Amino acid sequence: MTLKLDPIAEARRHWEARWPADPSRAMAAVTSIMRSQQLLLARFDELLKPFRLTFPRYEALMLLSFTREGELPIGKMGERLQVHRSSVTNVVEKLVAGGLAERVPHPTDGRATLVRITDAGREAATAATAVLNAELFGLQALDAPAQEGLIDVLTTLRADVGDFG
Repeated sequence: MTLKLDPIAEARRHWEARWPADPSRAMAAVTSIMRSQQLLLARFDELLKPFRLTFPRYEALMLLSFTREGELPIGKMGERLQVHRSSVTNVVEKLVAGGLAERVPHPTDGRATLVRITDAGREAATAATAVLNAELFGLQALDAPAQEGLIDVLTTLRADVGDFG
């Protein structure tokens, strides 16, 4: 649904009537980031639906596909995907149920379980990546310099809040 006016710009207008410009600008920026994330995730879910994937499942498959053996412990997946273990467990359950991954015993730690990408998972990840690449991951409205600028800005923000060292 396309709105007749930009609700974030309208919120900013109201904000500026009550508070100084600095917080108004920051509020509009943060709200724009959050809304953009919602829009991108909705678009990704639409693009990934034919592959029986959501974006979190796609990310998990790609993570597994990037490993040497195509497998990782669930805890390590959570660390690398930067999500809670319970979220990874849910994603893994869906991948296993869809035949895109499997749980296998850890070869040296009897307490641990590995998640391994299946051939079907590799095929789905490859096909889904082709679709997302063709769509420039939803950023076709931005040219290459604008995309690099966005990366720089968001990297600065992520570093400032301690996302990485």
